[in-house]
Amino acid sequence: MRAMLRWTHSDMRTHRGEALFLVLATAGIVMCLLLAAALFGYATNPWQRVFTQANGAHVWLHTGAATDADALTGQEGVTAVAGPYPTASVAVASRGARASVELRGVAGRPEVGRPLLVSGRWLDPADRDGVVLETRLARALVAEPGDTLTLPGTARTLRVLGVADSAEPRYRPGERRGLIWAPPAAVPAPDGQVIGLRLSDPEDTGYAVQRAVTELGAGAIGEVATWQQARSEAQGDNRLLGQVLGLFGLGALLAAGLAVHGAISTRIRGHLRDIAVLKAIGFTPSQVVRVFLFQHLAYAVLGALAAAALTAGLGSRIPGRLGDAVGVWQGLPGQTGTLFAAPALAVLFIGATTGLAAWRAGRIPPVPLPRPTAAAGGRLSGAARRALGLRVPPALVLGWHRAFTRRPRTLATVGRLTLPLLLMVVALSAWTTIDRFHGEPERMGLPAALTVRADATLGEADTRALLERDPQVAAAYPGVEVAALVPGQTATIALRGLGTADAPYPYTLAEGRRAVDRDEAVAGQGLLDLLDVRVGDWVRMTVGDQPQVLHIVGRSLEPENAGRVITTSLETLRENDPALRPTLHQVRLDPGADPTVVAARLADAADGHLDAHTVTNPADGLSTLRGVVLGLIAILALIGLIELLTAIGGTVRESERDLLALKAIGLTPRQITAITVTATGCTALASVLLGTALGLPLAHWLIDAQGRSSGMGAGIAQGPPVALLVLLGAAAVLGAAAVAALPAARAARRRLADSLSAVA
Repeated sequence: MRAMLRWTHSDMRTHRGEALFLVLATAGIVMCLLLAAALFGYATNPWQRVFTQANGAHVWLHTGAATDADALTGQEGVTAVAGPYPTASVAVASRGARASVELRGVAGRPEVGRPLLVSGRWLDPADRDGVVLETRLARALVAEPGDTLTLPGTARTLRVLGVADSAEPRYRPGERRGLIWAPPAAVPAPDGQVIGLRLSDPEDTGYAVQRAVTELGAGAIGEVATWQQARSEAQGDNRLLGQVLGLFGLGALLAAGLAVHGAISTRIRGHLRDIAVLKAIGFTPSQVVRVFLFQHLAYAVLGALAAAALTAGLGSRIPGRLGDAVGVWQGLPGQTGTLFAAPALAVLFIGATTGLAAWRAGRIPPVPLPRPTAAAGGRLSGAARRALGLRVPPALVLGWHRAFTRRPRTLATVGRLTLPLLLMVVALSAWTTIDRFHGEPERMGLPAALTVRADATLGEADTRALLERDPQVAAAYPGVEVAALVPGQTATIALRGLGTADAPYPYTLAEGRRAVDRDEAVAGQGLLDLLDVRVGDWVRMTVGDQPQVLHIVGRSLEPENAGRVITTSLETLRENDPALRPTLHQVRLDPGADPTVVAARLADAADGHLDAHTVTNPADGLSTLRGVVLGLIAILALIGLIELLTAIGGTVRESERDLLALKAIGLTPRQITAITVTATGCTALASVLLGTALGLPLAHWLIDAQGRSSGMGAGIAQGPPVALLVLLGAAAVLGAAAVAALPAARAARRRLADSLSAVA
């Protein structure tokens, strides 16, 4: 045991830098895995907690005010009902912020879909104007208990009594109305009603919706919201961040395992005589294996424990969403198990790769075999000889030759260096895609910057004239958006009529062609998946009592409504309903215009009769990803540096046998150093080229796969700029050459006796 410890201590002193990098890389990988677990828990558990405590409804049906929704109470599979509650669509304003809301008349505290008070108190039947706001709506209005809300265009006001969490689909400005609970007396003239159904089997949600539509009639259903939609919206960007961290954490773990395997294999080749001596003095094969295994397991355990301690102690103090996620995750039931499982996974994987390499050390015989006098394939190739004849510097030719002489070993080194570089290219592609959402939103499915809705007092001509008078409005496209029942009547989708034949809406086309003729439309990926159709198919949907048949001629990028959107022209929808009038305008702004400033200016110009919201950019919630990408690149750089040090050490040790020959033919120490530096640079260059060639298509596939799963669709992936890739490659190659320079120079200036001992 003492001999094993002395060997380990000596090896650690010799390779201090490599040991430090292994510990840091392991710590970074484990932190990635723990943060990914925290984000997954943060994405799913808060909504699930609210849904459970609120006794949430699995289906919410919005119907007409005169519909007899009580008929759904006794349906098979329905265990409880919320409502029906009268509703009115109004606009409210507070502290300069404005929102479209559903004012819901509730008598008493609901048993199903019960709001969970966060602050303030519940409704008072005697207080007609006292209301409770849903949390996200309150945040958007910057409202809290005691504040007063105004209803633009009227003299009426509402007083905020409380703020409550809800498990229903969340408020999204310009897309989904917010929710305000009020006494029934506060809704004297309802324009609809809503009823919630709690089911005995949540998996039967689609069938329950179908039966409800059959019972009430398709014309009575205005909108359907399910618990799956609410959960998906609540998870949102947090789940995506968790997937990114988890994917790169596992990729970095694989790269680290391969780097450790390569380091041990190279070290074994350099210590064949030492290992043989250990066996000659009595070491068993298992003891030799344990020397390497315990040493690298100690590095892994140290890094894993440091990561777990930092995450548990300081994780909640990370700024932004990551810190919030860790804070929530630490209070969840399974947090302790995950805190131990992720480090254990990393340690076991590194231990497995270490054991495979250490097993080779155990097979080395006590009497080492004599080294071959010349390396296999050591002869100069014809191309190398011709290059020397053309007076190419010998250091370059011999360095290139040394890098690619031992093909199996070189390929293994290039492969291990390629993996972290490949992951860096993927990370930079994710960064570039996010930047494209902000810099060129019109190419990513966001041609309009504002959604404008006017109240009944402002006609279409007046609204259009007001928009055209603004100096920063480039174009305004009239339109209408209605909820349509899909075939089978199991869900609703968004049917949009935008633009006219003279001024077509500039949606972003990813597949097919634009809708030009009557009955033609483009659809989002989410709708294609929901209906199991493709571009070129005809689809039938129901709007009220009217069927609408459309020919899908293209697929557009649709960030809204999980891609469950089908878009045609306003004239096509008017063929079914000639009295149809625009209810909104999609506004495109001049380059450089601030949407928030323009929205405020339009609202002021309309004297409160117009509601303007900035279009939600899906990349707004992914700003945290930039810091994540930088951290991942730093971890991958550490792993690449470990592999680079391993490759340099192996190259320097193997070049010792050639040192006397190179000096004999007249090469100076500087030229001999240049040979090793060139060999290292060539290996790094091959890894850069391979990592870029494989990383770009992999990044496009991963990003587009995420786009498809979110409903937005493929076609959003963007590769890094060529200049950035060149900079990454140059940094990798020049960095590798710089790191190799010092050990190569030391080896080139070794004494003659040392060189002879290396050859012996």
